[in-house]
Amino acid sequence: MTNSDFPGSELTSALSEPITVSWQSPSNIALVKYWGKTGRQLPVNSSLSITLSKAFTETSLTALPRKTKGSVDLDFWFEGTQNAAFGERMTKYLQSVTDIFPWLAQVNLKLETHNTFPHSAGIASSASAFSALALCLCSLDTELNGIMLDETEFRQKASYVARLGSGSACRSVFPGFTVWGKSKALTGSSDLLAVPVTEFHPVFSTLRDSILLVNKKEKAVSSTEGHKRMIGHPFAEARIKQATKNTADLLEALKSGDKKTFIRIVENEALTLHALMMTSDEGFMLMYPETVRIINRIQEIRKETGLDICFTLDAGPNVHLLYFEDQIEQVNKLIVEDLLKNNEQNMRIDDFYGKGPVKIG
Repeated sequence: MTNSDFPGSELTSALSEPITVSWQSPSNIALVKYWGKTGRQLPVNSSLSITLSKAFTETSLTALPRKTKGSVDLDFWFEGTQNAAFGERMTKYLQSVTDIFPWLAQVNLKLETHNTFPHSAGIASSASAFSALALCLCSLDTELNGIMLDETEFRQKASYVARLGSGSACRSVFPGFTVWGKSKALTGSSDLLAVPVTEFHPVFSTLRDSILLVNKKEKAVSSTEGHKRMIGHPFAEARIKQATKNTADLLEALKSGDKKTFIRIVENEALTLHALMMTSDEGFMLMYPETVRIINRIQEIRKETGLDICFTLDAGPNVHLLYFEDQIEQVNKLIVEDLLKNNEQNMRIDDFYGKGPVKIG
């Protein structure tokens, strides 16, 4: 599957009036991590994530009449303010997908977007942002050219297009558990787009994720830069083997309802991700002392209480506390009285297993 599998069309006539489409797309948190890429946004290992619900990006994309054809012309607004840096990245991305959407050079574009969570702090804002934009592009394609796809084809195309902007974005197009990257453990899995996991024990649909914010500032090292530092990494080969096995084992644990294996793999993956950062050339650390304190307390509390709780991390300092719906009351008490006690931010985002993106309007 390549861009040629999604042939684009130019407009047969000039656009006469503005057309706007809007999508709300969630972030996702990888349980088996994608770290390191090759080619054009292709993963060096498979990853498995859970799509969230309340941490999302809402995006509106408007195509406006334009007199002459040229390069992509974008008016970008992030949370009500024009943002040159983000706008430049979005323009570059849109220019890169004109082979899929040739009409991008025939219209003027206005992109308005906002998040329900802090960007660049390790909650995969690029995943929700680029998945929302990809869904808008596919919807506009339908509006402008009448390119009709069934629901499966539409999601596959959106996942493929989202990947070209941000690798992890391809997973946010689908609800629940999703795999991106070729894996022998899941039929139909691909490096080019994500596929949903349809076989899992009902208990895992009750997963909750309380994101404990340790720091809301922009990361010192971006994920894009972090991926680059996996090139020539001394542990790269071993990491690929580890991720391959963890993906297969976690898929089996999801299917059987094995919470203990789920917890073991999820925490192992979180720590491995940050170990890879620290051991790369020009190693770096995104965890804060408070991150480490919370991690240690989660593991201690699990031993003390027997609660089915665990942590994971994205590429940032904030801690995702995973637990199950039947433990909400106990875990909430622990968060308030222990995990966030004396925390400088004293802030959390309570999230849960998500049902995927929603078209607005």
